[in-house]
Formats: sequence, C-alpha cells, structure tokens
Amino acid sequence: MTAEHSIAQAGSTAVFREPGLLSKALAQTSRFTRRQPLGAASAVVVVLLVVAAVFANVIAPYGPNENNVGPSLSGPSASHLFGTDNFGRDMFSRVIYGARISLYVGLGATLISAALATVLGAISGYFGGPFDYILQRFVDTAQSIPALIMLIGVLVVLGPSINNVMAAIAFRFALSLSRVTRGDVIVARSTPYVDAARSIGGTDMRILFRHILPNIFPTVIVLISTSIGVVIVSEASLSFLGYGVPPPNPTWGGMMSSSGRTYMLIAPWMLIAPTIALSLVVFAMNMLGDALRDELDPRMRGSR
Repeated sequence: MTAEHSIAQAGSTAVFREPGLLSKALAQTSRFTRRQPLGAASAVVVVLLVVAAVFANVIAPYGPNENNVGPSLSGPSASHLFGTDNFGRDMFSRVIYGARISLYVGLGATLISAALATVLGAISGYFGGPFDYILQRFVDTAQSIPALIMLIGVLVVLGPSINNVMAAIAFRFALSLSRVTRGDVIVARSTPYVDAARSIGGTDMRILFRHILPNIFPTVIVLISTSIGVVIVSEASLSFLGYGVPPPNPTWGGMMSSSGRTYMLIAPWMLIAPTIALSLVVFAMNMLGDALRDELDPRMRGSR
C-alpha cells in the first residue's frame, strides 16, 4: 500500500464536526469586539448594571432605606464608598438599588413600546387605508406635544407609581417608534418575495408574520438597544421633578432632586454619585445601540 493511498483512505474516514454553539458565540463576540471596541466596553458596563440590579441585596452592604448606618453627611470612606446622606443612609447601597429600578423601568417600558410599535407599524404599513391615515394623524398629534409634558400629564391622571411610570413611557415611545417600523414594512411590502408569496395564494396574515416581520426584526433590535438609555433618562427626569417613582424607593433622579440639591454644597457626593451612575449607564446604552446598529443594519455594513 502506497503512502498516497494511506493518506486518501485516512481522509475518507475523517469526521469533520461543526463548531458548537459556545465556540460560535465566542467567535461572534471576538469579531464584535474587534469591530466595535467601544461597543464591547459598553456591553461590559451594561452587564455590570444587570448584575448590580439583580444581586442588589447581595452587593449592597446596607438596605436602601436603612437609617443611621453611619454619621450623617459623611464623605466617602472605606466603610461608605459614596458617603452617607442627611439621614445617615449609605449612598453606595442606594445607588445600587437605584440601578434595579432604572433597569426594571427601562427594560420593561422599552420592550412594551417595541412590541406595540411593531404591531401598530406592521398593520398600518401593510394594510394602509383609513386605519393608517387615522393612526398617523394621532401619532402626529402626540409627537407635537413635548414628551416630558405629555408624560407628566399622563402621570397626573394615573398617579405616581413604578408601573404607571413604565406604562406612560411605553405608550409615548410606542407611538414614535411605530413610524420607523411602518416605514420598513412599507419597503418590505413592495419586494419581489412578497409578490411571489401573494401570487401562490399566501394570506395577508401569513405574509405579514412569515415574511415581513422577520425581515424587520433587526430594526426592532436596534430600536430596543437605542431606546433603553432614553427611557432611563425619562424615568430619572420624572423622578427629579417629583412625578416618577414615589419615595422611599431609591431612584437616581429622586436622589438628585430631593436631598442632592439641598446639600449639594456641603455634601456634593450626594449629587455626584447618582449623576455619574446615570451618565455612565446612558452613555453605555447609547454606544452599545450604535454598535449593534452598525452590525445589524444592512445599510451600515457597506460604510465600514
């Protein structure tokens, strides 16, 4: 038996295994990190926010409303990393628990608004007609009102609570985002594969859910990633003005508004700690959203 024959026989019996899910995920993560280093760093910040929100009761050394855990208006130290407030509460613990509320409102309101925007935009863009005209005029009316003024008006009627804040923000953002999904549906509606599906007897519901919605899914993901930061800022703004999540729940906007403004000159750490946390998280959310848009949007791939 010649050497060439042995090599050919060994090659014919070799088994090539496809890479597993873990190796594929690692490869995708490595490629995303090389292409979008700022987006990857922002993703790390977002992961830290999720960990802090989920395990707040483990990470925080004290309860968020536990008084007199240290001297009142004490500066940052080894025992109190972000100092204490006027009630002797640990500011580090309150900032950690504030991340839980920000993540709950930001993620919940964004998912609800994205779902509503997808449904409204898909129906409006695909069927058109009187429903599309009436809905778009309603969206025009809602967008003519400043978002913060509209949110305050809704919360005055509903009352301040964490669920009402999330519902009000989701409703307002759903109207704005529906314009984006409607435009993508209108473009997809005139593509050849939709005409082919219609020519072989496909129903409107089948075409909409089987062909059009999967093709606008990358746009929905980008909308979710870019809207979370804006939603968190909206919740902090409402809490800062006194219309958001009511006390004693620790929110970053509430900490900046109540005692943060009162003692900002003699205890600046009470204002600086929640401000830095809010700024860092919103910046990371926006940068991660931009990076995901560059990776998922086909129109952005050619510009790299």
